[in-house]
Amino acid sequence: MSASRARRPVPAAYAGSRRKRLARDRSVAREAELSGSARARVSEVQRARMVKAATEVVSELGYGGMSVARVTGRAGVSRRTFYDLFEDREDCFLGAFEEAVARASVVARKAAAEELGWRGRVRAGLSALLRFLDEEPMLGSLLVVDALGAGPVVLERRARVLEALAEAIDRGRGEAKAARELPSLTAEGVVGAVFAVIHARLLERGHPRLIGLLNPLMGMIVLPYLGPAAVAEELVRATPRVPRPSRKPARDPLEDVDMRLTYRTLRVLAAIAQAPGASNRHVADVAGVSDQGQISKLLARLEHLGLIANTGEGHTRGEANAWRLTAKGMEVEVAIRSQTGG
Repeated sequence: MSASRARRPVPAAYAGSRRKRLARDRSVAREAELSGSARARVSEVQRARMVKAATEVVSELGYGGMSVARVTGRAGVSRRTFYDLFEDREDCFLGAFEEAVARASVVARKAAAEELGWRGRVRAGLSALLRFLDEEPMLGSLLVVDALGAGPVVLERRARVLEALAEAIDRGRGEAKAARELPSLTAEGVVGAVFAVIHARLLERGHPRLIGLLNPLMGMIVLPYLGPAAVAEELVRATPRVPRPSRKPARDPLEDVDMRLTYRTLRVLAAIAQAPGASNRHVADVAGVSDQGQISKLLARLEHLGLIANTGEGHTRGEANAWRLTAKGMEVEVAIRSQTGG
């Protein structure tokens, strides 16, 4: 056979079929990408709801009263979903603890960054932290009180948080010549004393607002580093006046949905949010529902709940449905994005 023999032309029908296969493969890949994105997003929503539920349960019953059944019941998810995302109840509590630490750290660090000098940064950070504990009592109790009754993993994480705070306080040894002789252990003692006072106040029923402790706590912090004169200055400084919030916290729109928000349900909502006007088949493909009868029932139920609306002609004209989120559905979508940072 000659190597220089001319190649036979590719039949037009074969070339067209190949182009169709390539287009179909690209479409399947795109659907898989969207499905994966929806899956990740739904997992984030369910995790956020369980973390929120765990925080509420612990606020009411303490860590000892936190059970998987209570968390899943309040979050509206299945036990299987819980164990898909958490190893056990301590792991779930750790998720709530980590979220509380992250939120408190953001406000404290932001306030501290606006000040110059060690003393100014410490006061600003402490003030922001006390205000946060006042404004978020459930998270404050979880951070300072309930974490002490959790398991070893949470206690280890709490110890690392206190170590980071002690490192910030230990910089006070550079503020005065005499302070340089102090051991680094001084900062650990100061942080421990501050949190012991806050812990005791949180245990008191109807305790005054924690921001009122700002001056005396600052006195405790600066005493070993700057001496009694600095304490006297801190005790007479003006305390920020922070009015109590007069409005009730916004209600979670997801709580008004009269059905269990299963993994599949949230994937369907996410699919419609990503592609307004999507047909039944498109929603099913993105959500990973192979049974067309099942997707039709689920869409009908969501429509009955007022979360989605069919803006297409549908079967009356022999055309595909076109699903979009309603105003209520958009509220739920906003809640989903706020809980996942999306």
